[in-house]
Amino acid sequence: MADWSGILRELQQTRGDFDGVRGKYLRQLQKHTGRMAIAYYSGWLQKPVQSPIVAINDFDKNAFMATMKGLDKNAGLDLLLHTPGGDVAATESIIDYLCTMFSDIRVIVPQLAMSGGTMIACAADKIVMGKHSSLGPIDPQLRTPFGQVPAHGILEEVDQAVEDIKRDPARQFVWSHVLSKYTPTLLGECKKAIDWAEQIASARLKERMFADLEENERDERIDRILEELGNHAVSLSHGRHLSVSKCEEIGLKIEKLEDDQKLQEIVLSIHHAMMHTLGATEAIKITENHKGSRVVQKVPIVQQSNN
Repeated sequence: MADWSGILRELQQTRGDFDGVRGKYLRQLQKHTGRMAIAYYSGWLQKPVQSPIVAINDFDKNAFMATMKGLDKNAGLDLLLHTPGGDVAATESIIDYLCTMFSDIRVIVPQLAMSGGTMIACAADKIVMGKHSSLGPIDPQLRTPFGQVPAHGILEEVDQAVEDIKRDPARQFVWSHVLSKYTPTLLGECKKAIDWAEQIASARLKERMFADLEENERDERIDRILEELGNHAVSLSHGRHLSVSKCEEIGLKIEKLEDDQKLQEIVLSIHHAMMHTLGATEAIKITENHKGSRVVQKVPIVQQSNN
């Protein structure tokens, strides 16, 4: 298997042919599975200060459109995902597009598919994970003057304030400072954001992953998954890493990467080649298929003022 060091040596031997090395292993993936292959990789681990760009956003639809051209839509899609998540509307739009283009989608998670990435994974027919792979909670985060805050957390805090004040009216003086940071419409926005994220995941799980289950079993399984992935009180942290065993436990349809050694070797070779590219070049996001079509987004150049 071409591990981290092996891919680095290969890059050195090819004088830094990052595109060539990635393309080589993407072609191997397609040949091994007979399916179409697209890798969608974000460099948020290497370039964390560029979070607005590394996150899922509406420009990524263009990248998927570019890499979708010329693919056999009847052959099924293997989508390699490595992303921190991002905008819910953009994520929903990408899911709709992928599901329209392919009737059979398998999401492969070489390392991390968090938040919106987990929502994309839930829209697949199957998810492939290794012992080193993780999904993340899908509880929505809202932008506030105090930073990104979980919508569930805001509702929990307000509910706690109401209960405390009911028990002891004097507590309203303690809570008044805390509650003053929330705008009048924020609670409604929190509820809508939670419902939206759950509706996206629920609808796709019904249509794809659990389409063959009886209605009662299907609904029970989806309720369990949404409780584990969507409830901040259960997950405790939006950044929590959910292992392959945890994802199986909550009911997702998981295939283990280790069950196909050849597939594991190819997937991890692609992963290491992607990570080396994102770490050693200006690339900040890569969307690429096995035919060599790719969209590479780079770190923006910051113009310095002479003033």
